[in-house]
Amino acid sequence: MYAAAVPPMIRALGALAKVLEKGAAFAAARKIDEAVLLNARLAPDMFALTRQVQIASDTAKGCAARLAGLEVPSWPDTETSFAALQDRLTRTIDYLGGIAPEQIDGSESRPITLKFRTGEAHFDGIGYLTGFVLPNVYFHCTTAYDILRHNGVELGKRDYLGAD
Repeated sequence: MYAAAVPPMIRALGALAKVLEKGAAFAAARKIDEAVLLNARLAPDMFALTRQVQIASDTAKGCAARLAGLEVPSWPDTETSFAALQDRLTRTIDYLGGIAPEQIDGSESRPITLKFRTGEAHFDGIGYLTGFVLPNVYFHCTTAYDILRHNGVELGKRDYLGAD
């Protein structure tokens, strides 16, 4: 469970951090107010870039905590700059790195309950990881990438994948 959860999330968030670096550099080079990109969205009913990053972070740290049987850390969603988003991703990656494999391994059948405005969702550990967490982390990382790419930031598949 650890190998299927933590390393892929660290890689995805690390790649997202590099995508955001390119977004910040793009804004600086073209003298575009960062807020323009941070508040950009693909469609009117979708979340803006900042919220996409926050959700990717929340989903990843929540996964590690829940699978390890720990309290999920709560961080305020107050980021208003690329630097603040980078800090959030660094804190998330550091949190994930602080979870030991033995804390998560064997959590396949751990009951997980998520509370939403519309009610509760119940999972076992493996279903939570494979059917909820990983698709959501990748969705929000992809959407953040797409928002920046749509706004002209030169990004390619290797950036998304985190290839060195």
